[in-house]
Amino acid sequence: MRTTVGIIGAGPAGLLLGRLLDDAGVDNVVLESRDRAYVEQRQRAGILEHGTAEALRAAGAGERMDREGLPHDGIELRFDRRRHRVDLPALTGGRNVTVYAQTEVCKDLIALRLDGGGPLLFAAEALAVEGAETAAPRVRYRHRGRESALECDYVAGCDGFRGVAREAVPEAVSRVFGRTFPFAWLGILADVPPSHGELVYARHDRGFALLSMRSPTVTRAYLQVPDGTHAAEWSDEEIWDELDRRLETDDPSWTLHRGPVTAKSVTPLRSYVHEPMRHGRLFLAGDAAHIVPPTGAKGLNLAVGDVVTLARALTLRHEKGDASLIDAYSRTCLRRVWQAERFSCALTALLHRAPDATPFDDRVQLAGLDRIAGARSAETDLAEGYTGFPLD
Repeated sequence: MRTTVGIIGAGPAGLLLGRLLDDAGVDNVVLESRDRAYVEQRQRAGILEHGTAEALRAAGAGERMDREGLPHDGIELRFDRRRHRVDLPALTGGRNVTVYAQTEVCKDLIALRLDGGGPLLFAAEALAVEGAETAAPRVRYRHRGRESALECDYVAGCDGFRGVAREAVPEAVSRVFGRTFPFAWLGILADVPPSHGELVYARHDRGFALLSMRSPTVTRAYLQVPDGTHAAEWSDEEIWDELDRRLETDDPSWTLHRGPVTAKSVTPLRSYVHEPMRHGRLFLAGDAAHIVPPTGAKGLNLAVGDVVTLARALTLRHEKGDASLIDAYSRTCLRRVWQAERFSCALTALLHRAPDATPFDDRVQLAGLDRIAGARSAETDLAEGYTGFPLD
């Protein structure tokens, strides 16, 4: 099989890239190692930045998001039994975020792809990227028990941290930066309406807590736990009790709504960046190139930024023969990636209690949160980072 752009991975990044290239008249093929049901059901991110929502609308994938998604104009910080709301639009010139799960984004983009888009092969395992330094790279893959090759002009590696795309970049030209945090998140889904209309980020002496949602009837919540924790170690009652403690406030009007827990998982926290994000005619996007701690809700949004940048570059090359944006791809994306890493790591450090934290460290955290609550400049910096850095 032959195409202009071979896309490995049918997560939001690969699917959106395929959609954008379809709209630009650039033929492409998407290979996905899992089946459709898995892609449409795996639970991942749920917060869309302002720019991500706009990119989905521009690609024709925003109708259901606008109908069923939950626009949020603020977040709440809790610390020292205090509540402080950050008004996102007031601080950013009208920008906000939307709660809309990654699973739903994938469903929308898959439906568009199957309704007149380019080929999308599920259960097509990419085995290797070959010839990335040449004018004719290829992706070897296995589909329906047979090995085949996808001949391309360009390859987009949207296949995650453990995919084959990043492995095709030689160690001699790679630079890797990373950090592993000494704690994890215990996350739950529960069949109970959210206890608050906006996300709540809580700093507590017992550890961080996040109160989120997936819909008006489904709560998503997280607790900071020691690294290496297993979800089965926590009973449902223990989780709700701990959320109650960490979200405590002097405001008697607020209470935590409890309900049946339908899913539990533990997510380790780490940062990772691979430079460069381009090698020859191979481009890395999303988790294949970078991972951020989930505190800032940047993972999915960074992936969207990558593929919007890549689609513009490949479209310019297709329409005008101009490779300038292709040559600038890695440099352009990495500026945004490092800003997101900075924001996510700083927010993580501000809200989580390290295992070896001292009373001095506690006071510094509280001073940082008090600064956000009391200084518009600090609050604006948080709001601008949270709603997203420009895609340009």
